[in-house]
Amino acid sequence: MGIRDIIEGKKQWRAHMARVKALPPDYQIVYEELQRYLFKVGPIDLFDGGLLSGIVDFFEEGAAAGRGVLELTGNDVAAFCDDLIKDSRTYAEIYQESISGKPGTDDKQL
Repeated sequence: MGIRDIIEGKKQWRAHMARVKALPPDYQIVYEELQRYLFKVGPIDLFDGGLLSGIVDFFEEGAAAGRGVLELTGNDVAAFCDDLIKDSRTYAEIYQESISGKPGTDDKQL
């Protein structure tokens, strides 16, 4: 990864966050919680797959339609996230496999 890639990535991230800041306040709060949750246990391809920008697209459409953010996600935001990543391999799963000694890991036990 060269310096140009890093600069381009920062530009894209800033543009993404500008879209988030343009959302209504309740949408911003829920987005930040979604982002925090996904960064903690999210899929390996979180940045490559466009998941976060897809969420912003979804929220922009909901806000434009005048719907509340919890109408879109439901009351359990973590369950909404889990639904989004149910078919993706996550860092949490990789960690669990590494400490359980399942085949396909480096067989280290903590």
